[in-house]
Amino acid sequence: MAAAGLGEDLLLANEVVDASRLGQIAAGDARVTVAVDSEAVIDAAATGGVQEVLIDVNVGMPRCGCDPDDAGRLADYARSRGLEVRGVMGYEGHLVGKPDRAERTKGVEESMALLLKAHAQAGGDVVSAGGTGTYDINTWVTEIQAGSYALMDTAYAQLWLPFRPALTVLATVISAPPKYSVADCGLKALGMDHGDPSIPGAKVWYCADEHIVFRADERTHVGDRVQVIPAHVDPTIAYHDVMYVVRGEEVVDEWPIDMRGWRRS
Repeated sequence: MAAAGLGEDLLLANEVVDASRLGQIAAGDARVTVAVDSEAVIDAAATGGVQEVLIDVNVGMPRCGCDPDDAGRLADYARSRGLEVRGVMGYEGHLVGKPDRAERTKGVEESMALLLKAHAQAGGDVVSAGGTGTYDINTWVTEIQAGSYALMDTAYAQLWLPFRPALTVLATVISAPPKYSVADCGLKALGMDHGDPSIPGAKVWYCADEHIVFRADERTHVGDRVQVIPAHVDPTIAYHDVMYVVRGEEVVDEWPIDMRGWRRS
């Protein structure tokens, strides 16, 4: 993103044990901020040359993030290492997929109370949180970290959000018995942790390693192409090397996916 000219303000919303490559980017024209939740990752940021951090706070999802009551101490430690503490972040990921909007709203309010408590201790101008499922609910923050909305997936589609799916995996029917069809798109091509994918005009039965088995509303034939909408867009993208940008039936561009091929300098 920095190389593409999008480096005005980049946040890596995760902990990094070796921040040397990020430090190299920050030493150029890009502004790079990294999340920290312990002395160890603060030391890694300082040693790697990253100058700006957000204190990552656990707001209810047991993943990364410090206890809200520890945010102030960690912010002071980061400043003692010469880092600028821009503020705090806390991802309410345990709430973004809740199907009931009222339940999502109540949960976000409770989570953001924890984050604002941490912010009062840590200081800084940034309060960063949110996701596609809470982008319009979370009114307590200064920036929203929503990302999946740009492409969408079937998990978020169940929440009736104002975004349309824009990414599919194009599969080919390789077997077509009378009552069902099989295409060459399975677990090795799809992020499955959020459930089964969908196929427009069909009912997906199950996915195997290299196969998706479905019953279509209209009879399919070997060689037909079907568009498979993933349930979780992020890991699905990471399974592939190229994204083909289409307008109707026309391929207008090809975008390389280099997440697995970032070479060490």
